Amino acid sequence: MAAGWNAKLVVETFTQGGVITTSIGLSIASRRTDGRHVCIVPDERSGSEYAQAMRDVGMEPEVIVGEPEKVMEGLTGIDFLVMDCRQKDFAKVLRFAKLGNRGAVLVCKHASSKNALNFRWRSVMEGCSRRVVRSVFLPVGKGLDIAHVAATGGGGGSGDGGKRASRWIKHIDRQSGEEHLIRR
Repeated sequence: MAAGWNAKLVVETFTQGGVITTSIGLSIASRRTDGRHVCIVPDERSGSEYAQAMRDVGMEPEVIVGEPEKVMEGLTGIDFLVMDCRQKDFAKVLRFAKLGNRGAVLVCKHASSKNALNFRWRSVMEGCSRRVVRSVFLPVGKGLDIAHVAATGGGGGSGDGGKRASRWIKHIDRQSGEEHLIRR
């Protein structure tokens, strides 16, 4: 997905004991697009574990150690971001991300975890100049929540003087799998 998006800056977060299969795919995708793949880890121990696991499969990772909120301030133009919903304050980290000018794809792994039960993309993008174009929840593994965020600017209206046509919103209950259609 990152390669198809032609992402030039791919960022992910990693916690100790996590699997690196996603990292391998992101690294290959960033190499294909001549992009940069950065992994943010919370401490040196996680960083060395991650770097060693990636070297074992023939990858040379770029690892940044630090609190994700602070590290995100130094990364601008993120095109593809993968977060782990099991992390504390993952939604706060998403708010700090400086996304690319042409939009971005945001992915939350483990979206069925307790931390992510009340998570909504709109609440993350609130107060921001960006809007969520489309989001989808996939019941793959422990849940995968993916959002496409619009490019900067571009307005948010439909061009009809503030009067919006009604629209249907589809909501899927993550626990029961029920689909709800809401007219707004």
